[in-house]
Amino acid sequence: MRKVRLDDLDSRMGPADRSLPLTDALGAADAALNFYELAPGDSFAYGFHAHEKQEEIFYVLDGTVTFRTLDEDVEVSAGELVRFGPGEFQRGVNRGEERVRALAIGAPQESGDTEILRACEDCGEETLHALELADDRSEIRAVCEECGAVTGRFE
Repeated sequence: MRKVRLDDLDSRMGPADRSLPLTDALGAADAALNFYELAPGDSFAYGFHAHEKQEEIFYVLDGTVTFRTLDEDVEVSAGELVRFGPGEFQRGVNRGEERVRALAIGAPQESGDTEILRACEDCGEETLHALELADDRSEIRAVCEECGAVTGRFE
């Protein structure tokens, strides 16, 4: 058994104001677990994305998250859960003024390849992106795979 306190964990870089990786802290072997706090405008993910092998479940504790999907935008509020299957594109964003707190569970732990789509001004459309850690480890960059433009920087 392992027990952890959220306040004892360090947040990692990314598109969320606070992102706590709970998988290793708890010693989880078969599922990925993350706790998020999203300020207004923040997102769980670097872009509209799909995991090849992993399903994701989000449980919203506080606030409301708007998930973009291929079909429509879906709002998920405090006390509600949403599930995305492997290969299903989604991105959750806090479009409200209230802070969002949520728990994300992914299974299996290894997600396989992840396709990330982001708007690229240079290409004039949404394109596939890769994530790169800066040489000095100060930020994560979203880089267009078509033209090499950096479309996002996350500290």
